[in-house]
Amino acid sequence: MKKSKNTLLVVLAFFSIYVIWGSTYLLNKIAVSELPPFMLAATRFVIAGVLIFAICKFMGISIAISKKQLQNTIFAGFLFLTFGNGVVVWALKYVDSGFAALEISAQPLLVLILMLILQGKKIQLMSIIGVILGIIGIYLLVSQKEVLSQENSILGMVMIFVCMISWGYGSLFVGKADLPKNYFVNTGYQMFTGGIMLIIASLIFGETWSSPLTWSTDVQLSMVLLIVFGSIVAFTSFNYLLRVVSPEKVATSTYVNPIIALVLGWYFLDEQITTQSIVAAAILLTGVYFINTKKKLTIFSRFGKMSSKS
Repeated sequence: MKKSKNTLLVVLAFFSIYVIWGSTYLLNKIAVSELPPFMLAATRFVIAGVLIFAICKFMGISIAISKKQLQNTIFAGFLFLTFGNGVVVWALKYVDSGFAALEISAQPLLVLILMLILQGKKIQLMSIIGVILGIIGIYLLVSQKEVLSQENSILGMVMIFVCMISWGYGSLFVGKADLPKNYFVNTGYQMFTGGIMLIIASLIFGETWSSPLTWSTDVQLSMVLLIVFGSIVAFTSFNYLLRVVSPEKVATSTYVNPIIALVLGWYFLDEQITTQSIVAAAILLTGVYFINTKKKLTIFSRFGKMSSKS
């Protein structure tokens, strides 16, 4: 009975990181069409952080952390959420959701290059092949006339790339940083502090805030789904899977998320899927596969160290 229950949890968790994470691009694209990007991201992460803390209190999990851990979670929250996610949401004003998901799927490539530059770690032959394929895939993706003809699309692509560098550096940072032992607490602090910094960014850029009561039904629903499922359920499922299955299996989300995003963007937003995009996706994701065959997948340290106890 217990084995059956665990199997069901694993299946549900994989559904979360496959479908829910893949759908966040669509949800952000819908919401950012009506809301300012930094306000949107700030609202999502502050509320999600507060809800995580409330869940921790309900479950009797201490949220007490040291001063150093707080500093590190603030820095990680900035790299991953304030800049990393906030600017991607902004970029979605100018690029399709499926395109953004495909470009972001090349993140393992950047992590590998940053490890070479910052840590002097040699790139293995399989990973070199992956890097070459990844570069070819990205070139085919961004060089399309359909993409370049969109207003400010180049700026959007460049800013997403910069965000990927921020995520890559953050992945290396949290791998060695002193962070809260409980991953749920760690994620809560990153989301809450990252959201606070997004509020500051929103005020600096002079964004106009509005009441949720004035938002359209589609945007209200998108925000609820982003907070509850995209921020809390998916991240919890992600960390749960890292404890019960191999990282290689969890890594399959890297290949599935862009496909989900492409299909949802095409179905709900009439985003165009060109033959060149399909070829680019196949080459790029093959490259990511070669990179992820490494024993240690640094990309999965994004939300910090995990303890064996919850």
